[in-house]
Amino acid sequence: SRFETCWPALMMDSHGVIIIFNPELPSHLKEIEMWYSYFVQQQSLLDSQCLLVAHHKPGSAGDTENLSLAYPLNKLKLIHSNLEEDPEDVRMEFIKYFRSIITLINESREREEMSIIS
Repeated sequence: SRFETCWPALMMDSHGVIIIFNPELPSHLKEIEMWYSYFVQQQSLLDSQCLLVAHHKPGSAGDTENLSLAYPLNKLKLIHSNLEEDPEDVRMEFIKYFRSIITLINESREREEMSIIS
């Protein structure tokens, strides 16, 4: 992709990765494996720091709700977003995700402070 040269700057000091994709496009299902490998695994982030969002366009086929992803993507938190039907559910999932990231950041900061003190 023509943006690959920007990726290192995007990833610098990142604490979380949200991958949004269209589950109806087979090409997207291949690409998310690459994004996961590059943005999560190679940055040594935890799987809990990654959120997958399968975004369903208005009027799209509903059967992709039963999306089964292959390993290692099936270990990640996956939410389905359909802003016509359940914007509130999606909002709550994002809030939960951000809270978990903030907790991780605070815990690692406390560990750093303790290691400096001791």
